Parts: sequence; structure tokens; C-alpha cells
Amino acid sequence: MNRRSFTRMALQTTALAGVASALGSFTRARSSVRLGGPVFDKYQSPDEWIAALKKQGYRAAYCPVKVGTPAADIRAYEQAARQADIVISEVGAWSNPISPDPKMAREAFKKCVDSLALAEDIGANCCVNISGSKNSVHWAGPHPNNLSQGTFDEIVEVTRKILNEVQPTRTYFALEPMPWTYPDSADSYLRLIKAINHRRFGVHMDPMNLVVSPRSFYGNEELIRECFKKLGPHIRSCHGKDIILKEDTYTPQLFECRPGLGSLDYGAFLTELSKLPNIPLMMEHLTTAEEYQLAATYIRTVGEKQGITL
Repeated sequence: MNRRSFTRMALQTTALAGVASALGSFTRARSSVRLGGPVFDKYQSPDEWIAALKKQGYRAAYCPVKVGTPAADIRAYEQAARQADIVISEVGAWSNPISPDPKMAREAFKKCVDSLALAEDIGANCCVNISGSKNSVHWAGPHPNNLSQGTFDEIVEVTRKILNEVQPTRTYFALEPMPWTYPDSADSYLRLIKAINHRRFGVHMDPMNLVVSPRSFYGNEELIRECFKKLGPHIRSCHGKDIILKEDTYTPQLFECRPGLGSLDYGAFLTELSKLPNIPLMMEHLTTAEEYQLAATYIRTVGEKQGITL
């Protein structure tokens, strides 16, 4: 090989390396997750709401208005979110539509219908609830019949009725997994999706709620990846919490905690979530703005190590 050919080859190799590097940087820059949480600043208008979100660096938000808000106000908040590139993640419909108390069940059904209608009107990713419980004292508590086939069938029936009542076209109704009621695993969620058989029934993913034993605690990375592998295309929103297994007792005791203080594998969580477009990660259950800031800092730090922006 003469000197001129060698020089030309070297230049081509350098150019290709530069292109590969640029493409790699571009790919990393595109890997992102929308982080959100409650805002503690008071707001009276869409502009003030957006300012409160941007103050925290959030690109996703809980629904900023309640059921019964005038239609013009709902449209104003939806437009403000769209212009600011904020995804409204979810409208909470927290209630017990399968309660053994008929009055409570009727009220919960109406709350689910009204909340799903609000999610549809404001363009939220989903309306989310738990499936409910047969516990007559604790609306979201454990009960021997919660995981029976009869309760599964009732959840299917009630969920279909909620969806048919609203007939959403751009949002989804979703059920958050719980340790002691359906869906309590990725596979039981798949069963519900098949049984409900409605294109606007989606998945709300909270992997912490599926950590129910030492095996799932220490193997939560595998659990997270399984959930996303099986349910990924159906996921509409996620909750971000963390979990501790108490070590000074012979009976397993699991406790929820702030992200960063437990053992949930946020590297795996963020990596899998970043593969889905515009699906938010919403922090919850903390009591102060400072706690949410600490949680957000931790999640963003983990994301940075994975090449994911939040």
C-alpha cells in the first residue's frame, strides 16, 4: 500500500469513527423518561401550573383539575400542557367499585366513570384505579376472596361497564397492580387484558407493588424486566416508589420508602421505561416538596449513569 492510499484510508476511518460517535451521541440524547410528581406551589391558572412544573424540571404531571371543572378550563389546561411539552399522565379514580357495600360500589363506579371522562377530555394518558377489594373496612385492603375467580370475573365485568359508559377514544382506563388483588402479577394482568378485551383498557405499572416476598425483593430486576417484556405495549403510566425489607425479624416485612432509600432497581426500571415513548414516571406518597426533590435527584442520577435524561 503506497503512502497516498494509506492516508486516504486513515481519513476514511477517522470520518467513519466520527459519524459513529455522532450517531452514538444522538442515540443517547434521544433516550429519555418523563419524570413527574405533585406540585406544592399553589396555582390559579394554566400558566401558573406550568411554571410550578418547570420549577421542578418535570415533563409529566398529574391531572391539574378535578371532576366537575368547566369544559373551557379543562381545554385551557390541556392546551397549556401541549404547548409546554408536558404529558398529563393520569387521572386518579381511587375507589372500590367491587366493594361488598352496594352504596360504596355504586359511588365508586360513578367516580371511575367521571374520572375516565375527565381523562378523555383533558387528554391524559390514562385514568387509573385499583380493581378494588372485598374488604368491608379497608377499601384497598386484603381479603380472602380478592384473588378468587369470582372476583376476577367481577373485575372484568365492572371494568367493561366503566369503559362502555365513557367510550374513550384517546385515553385509557388502567388498573394499578396490588399485592392482594388482581392484577397481582404480569401474567394476571395479561389475563385481565384478554378477558376485558377492550382496546382502551391499558396498564398502569408500579413494580414496587409486586414486590411481595424476599424472592421478589432480591430479584426485583428480573421482575421489572418481565413486566415490561410482557406488558410494555400496554403501559400508559408508571409510579415510582422504593422498598425496604426489614432485616431484624424472622417474619418478612416490606416497607415503602422514598426512591433511593430502598432496593428497587431503578437502573432496570428506567432502562425498560425509556424504550416506551412518552410514558411518564410519576413519584408519589411522599409528604413534602423537599422529599420529592430528593427522590427526583436520585432518579435523575441513576438515569444519568444509564445515559437516560429525565
